[in-house]
Amino acid sequence: MHTFSTAQAANDTLMHSKQRERTVPIPATITPVPGYPRKLSVFKIAASKFWQVRCWVAGRTHRRSTQTQSLRMAQSYARTFYEQLLAQSASLPPSVTNKLEDVQHTPRTVKPQHTFAALAAQMMANEQARVDRGEFSAGSFKVLRNRLDAHILPRWGTMPASAVDHAQLLSFTQYLSKSFSTITVSQYLVAVRKVLTMAVAVDTLHKLPEFPKIKVQTNSRGAFTPTEYWRIMRTARQLQNTRHPDSDTALRKNFRLRAAENTMPPDVAWCIGFMVNSFIRPSDLKTLKHRHVEVVRNDNTYLRLNLPKTKSHTKPIVTLQPAVRIYQQMCKHYSATDLTKPDDYLFLPHLQDRHYAHWVLAFYFNWVLAKTGLKLGAHGQERSLYSLRHSSITFRLLYGQGIDLLTLARNARTSVDMINQHYASTVTGEQNIGMLQSRRSRQLPAS
Repeated sequence: MHTFSTAQAANDTLMHSKQRERTVPIPATITPVPGYPRKLSVFKIAASKFWQVRCWVAGRTHRRSTQTQSLRMAQSYARTFYEQLLAQSASLPPSVTNKLEDVQHTPRTVKPQHTFAALAAQMMANEQARVDRGEFSAGSFKVLRNRLDAHILPRWGTMPASAVDHAQLLSFTQYLSKSFSTITVSQYLVAVRKVLTMAVAVDTLHKLPEFPKIKVQTNSRGAFTPTEYWRIMRTARQLQNTRHPDSDTALRKNFRLRAAENTMPPDVAWCIGFMVNSFIRPSDLKTLKHRHVEVVRNDNTYLRLNLPKTKSHTKPIVTLQPAVRIYQQMCKHYSATDLTKPDDYLFLPHLQDRHYAHWVLAFYFNWVLAKTGLKLGAHGQERSLYSLRHSSITFRLLYGQGIDLLTLARNARTSVDMINQHYASTVTGEQNIGMLQSRRSRQLPAS
């Protein structure tokens, strides 16, 4: 009995040791998060395929799985995790915080709740609440999160808000200007301003520093002329079911395109015609389902699109009549595979990864542009799927009889200012020469 107990104890100890080894960080995988303290790192363990994150905050080590195999996404998760922990520690009573600092035995020049990263975490919590209330779009929230992770927090995350003065902002602006447009630089500064405004609100910062002045230069996405539009449509139809000339290996390596999608689907031609006749954004292509579409037939025939919310706009979009015919063609094609149910997507419904579906449409649309030589506009601007929306609105400005900007803006889920600044920027007086030279008929006085 004694021998059996001793052997059993030894086996238990060995099993426990092996289990522990499976959760110990693999030394070669321990990777710091750029711009953050060394106590924040991501690593791999034998027991999981996912990256793990750990950091030392408020007197103890915090660990969590990032649920991703991508190092870049794991580091982004780690930043958010760290900021949330700092925000939580900021809400602790001073007595508890002081004890925790004594336990850590590390001098602090900046209290955790006063760092730029902690303030960013509080700001993002407020922005998330705005998303929940419907005051801020989830897409805009994600873009804000990405900008903080990409360049802002790695630069200032561990610093106090007061360290981000005019000189720091000027240096940051010059750094961004080497890689980004003036619009993107100004949007990064907006994100920084949000964090510093939070610092002022919680009395961590006395006042906002002076921000550099950025003159935003808007480069309008080149719309297509009617002749160019028909060339693109014809080419897309001709290339339908045509295999891309690159090899499967090259398509996979260079363009992330799987072998199953190495031929152009008919959806590309439908996408081109549908966008020009419906005013939708390219992002709507991946979310549009049959339940969002209603065919209306009365004095006019059109589609009513009750799309998911985009950029704080929730009103339905009404299309031009040609969109009805295109929709019917799509339904006829996919009814053979029973992919026209209310929750099925309109474009490439067999692809459940909707980001990939959008990528496939964009890839083959670029192939069409390459074939027609229309990738660049008259002034050298690059064209993309978004140029089809641009064309849709521009065609209405040119050929719509008596259409007013407010009606057009609301139906396209944008603003009059956006139409004036971007979409109407390519409309010239000569294109509407008939309207400019028209006369009102003089009304004869009553006899």
